[in-house]
Amino acid sequence: MGEAIDLGDYADFTADPYPVYEELRARGPVHRVLLPKPADDGEAWLIVGHEEARAALIDPRLVKSPAKLGFSGLDEELIGTHLLITDPPHHTRLRSLVTRAFTARRVESLRPRIQRITDDLLDAMLPHGRADLVESFAFPLPLTVICELLGVPDIDRADFRRMSNEVVAPSDRDGEYATFVELAAYLRDLIEDKRASAPADDLLSALIRTTAEDGDRLSPDELCAMAFILLIAGHETTVNLIASGVRALLAHPDQLAALRADMTLLGGAVEEMLRYEGPVENATYRFTVEDTEVAGTVIPGGSAVLVGLAAAGHDPERFPEPDRFDIRRDARGHIAFGHGLHHCLGAPLARLEGQIALRSLLDRAPALALDGPADDWLPGMLIRGVRSLPVRW
Repeated sequence: MGEAIDLGDYADFTADPYPVYEELRARGPVHRVLLPKPADDGEAWLIVGHEEARAALIDPRLVKSPAKLGFSGLDEELIGTHLLITDPPHHTRLRSLVTRAFTARRVESLRPRIQRITDDLLDAMLPHGRADLVESFAFPLPLTVICELLGVPDIDRADFRRMSNEVVAPSDRDGEYATFVELAAYLRDLIEDKRASAPADDLLSALIRTTAEDGDRLSPDELCAMAFILLIAGHETTVNLIASGVRALLAHPDQLAALRADMTLLGGAVEEMLRYEGPVENATYRFTVEDTEVAGTVIPGGSAVLVGLAAAGHDPERFPEPDRFDIRRDARGHIAFGHGLHHCLGAPLARLEGQIALRSLLDRAPALALDGPADDWLPGMLIRGVRSLPVRW
């Protein structure tokens, strides 16, 4: 089987993992790795090829539920069973219930409100001449949108940002546990308040009321878990889509100029941003319940498997010259939002927010430029993004 490759041995892995992925891909599409500390710890099997990753995302032998191996994560223990840790038929049931409430029409109806929130944030930010784009724009925009969509009352942004960061990029085990306890208490109180209130036209209220034809509905624990995954995943990916997208444009002035000259390129530019520096580096864990051959490599039963979404986006077999950022590239086929049963439910909302945010920012800040280093990357193997993006205009 060979010795596991220690990703912590690569000094610049968090800041720039792509050369490491290229080196691994040259040896083969599947590798046993030791995850970098402190955010991650332990061993996993990492899939780095595009076609192999795409196939793994729909492989029923790679299960999502850790319970099938006899253990559970903090999210399941403290919050409940959500979409990212279930398999059919349980996953099918949960997804069908939330899809009833989270419709394409509901997402599209948000367009004017997203534009208004965007404009208000830019009104507050632009007079200052410089800002941390994450703190002032990329974070509050999707957080405000998802909170309004779910019907979450105003929450302390700094407090929630702390909790969200600790969930998706934990600093240590103790902090991660304490944050899950805090978040679970908040969500359960929120749902009880919703139940006791008059019916409202928000997504969380709709999920409380939603009933399938056979009378099935979400249990209290399932509601809490659904609120958790929609609230965290519903803003975290979009924060980093916007911030990393702007960062890529500012690092490639020719591409920024091309987009400013022709805004019809915006849709394709967002897809290239997702491919080039997508917000999710690796899909959440999958597990082998028995010895399983993946791309010619036998992964032992009981193993954790990471499907490399970022690595797949830089596979030259699928995307020629993958390290070149090109907004005119046909980036369709990327798997930044996953693939198959677990394809991101909120992908249309993230794309809509990203396009509105980028168009409005570029329109209103024609001299936008970096105002210092943007290299404080979030730790861990899940979320890819910078903690701050200093800009001026």
